Amino acid sequence: MVLRCDSVSVVFEWMRRSANLNDTTKDDGNEAEASRMSKLRRTRKKVIKSHLCSTQVREMNTSNSNDRARNSTQILTPPQLSSKMKHIKQEMAKNHLQFVRFEATDLHGVSRSKTIPAYFFQEKVTQGVFMPRGYLELIPNPKDNELNHIRATCFNSDIVLMPELSTFRVLPWVERTARVICDTFTVTGEPLLTSPRYMAKRQLNQLQDAGFSLFSAFLYDFCIFGVPEVINSKAVSFPASTFLYNHDQPFMQELVDGLYHTGATVESFSSSTRPGQMEICFLPEFGISSADNAFTLRTGVKEVARKYNYIASFFVETGFCNSGILSHSVWDVSGKKNMFCCSSGAEQLAGPGKKWLAGLLKHSAALSCLMAPAVSCRKRYCKDSKDLKATSVPTTWGYNDNSCAFNIKSHGGRGTQIENKLGSATANPYLVLAATVAAGLDGLQSCEDASVGAGDSTGIYQPPAAEIPLKLEDALVALEEDQCLRQALGETFIRYFVAMKKYELENEETDAERNKFLEYFI
Repeated sequence: MVLRCDSVSVVFEWMRRSANLNDTTKDDGNEAEASRMSKLRRTRKKVIKSHLCSTQVREMNTSNSNDRARNSTQILTPPQLSSKMKHIKQEMAKNHLQFVRFEATDLHGVSRSKTIPAYFFQEKVTQGVFMPRGYLELIPNPKDNELNHIRATCFNSDIVLMPELSTFRVLPWVERTARVICDTFTVTGEPLLTSPRYMAKRQLNQLQDAGFSLFSAFLYDFCIFGVPEVINSKAVSFPASTFLYNHDQPFMQELVDGLYHTGATVESFSSSTRPGQMEICFLPEFGISSADNAFTLRTGVKEVARKYNYIASFFVETGFCNSGILSHSVWDVSGKKNMFCCSSGAEQLAGPGKKWLAGLLKHSAALSCLMAPAVSCRKRYCKDSKDLKATSVPTTWGYNDNSCAFNIKSHGGRGTQIENKLGSATANPYLVLAATVAAGLDGLQSCEDASVGAGDSTGIYQPPAAEIPLKLEDALVALEEDQCLRQALGETFIRYFVAMKKYELENEETDAERNKFLEYFI
């Protein structure tokens, strides 16, 4: 739901009450502020240089997913940086590029970007692109008695977009334009603690430190609507016809081909159950790439749809959200062995897989808050419930059972994998990945005493019966009480996320126009 800047004081009030922001550093006067600003100027160049030297390297060639985006971090030496810039300059000249987008994700997974002329690209790679923090976060409007000046400056300051050069791609659906995905930093050089991509990277590093890597892909449903028509003075969007006929193929063909050239390989696409609804499935990749691919889709599908006079949305007019599934498996750190597969070849989870699933079950209530982050997203949790007064539903799992929250699959040629089906297509893919890894890793590390009968093909260590709250308010409580996810995602993010969602709940009726939802949650 789109948040209005003129109402952000409500959000700040939640943050002030829940986060005890007043226990932060006090303003020591003008001299302290002057000293702080002097420090900012001294450290900015140092920070930019440090970021360039620690950028993760992923191969530009998209044909071999096993060779790119492993969790290992390589340090870019000056010759390597020079080589990458040389390659990018060649691409820019070859495609006669005029503009480059510096893109970052906001809390909802929507792309926020600044576009620069191509001839400034090298300069911005080293200096970064400055953007108001409010583009990615709400900017509270603090009163004098609520917040000291230093804290107010923090919320109202600029942030720095620093590009990850391995994500540089020419956009096929935009004329003479490329994009690069950015990490976000404060002007003092610290990572933005509310950045979903930063949290996803951090969790992948934690997984690597434990000796594992993540192999994953997103599967999304989205809907295609015609351009809104005015009927009885009201704008109405009708679903486009299902894409089963040849005359509907060019749209999807251009989208799939364009995604491939941006590094996101689509494994399959098809029409789905509702009119105008499509399903698209990506090829699994290691590391952060799966979330980057999903992020690219969220912008690309809208831009391609507009060329065909369609509106693409992950929201459904009936009030239900499309699904967003994270299919994943855990491999050894070298990416050679699937840790979910049994050595016997049986179609069941191996020991590490059982522990991973136990972690997902244990934290499912809090996970659902991040993966179904709006009231409408949670309606599908209760569609099969017979108790109309129920406040929660059991968290289910099963083998090859698409009705379960966690579906274990052993077919398809890639070995055993788990589908996390708690997610809505409106959820931020970086948060989905980060939270899933945090919950699964907790299962790996805390379920050492899990015992499973040797002859029990479905045996699994299970914590006390897990429940998924049906109301967003209850899910927010579960998230606040989940100490594992609080530690993994950080107190700053949890406070901010909860405050935003409480604000949305308070303004649900005034912001209920579906066209806003359609345009924002693309």
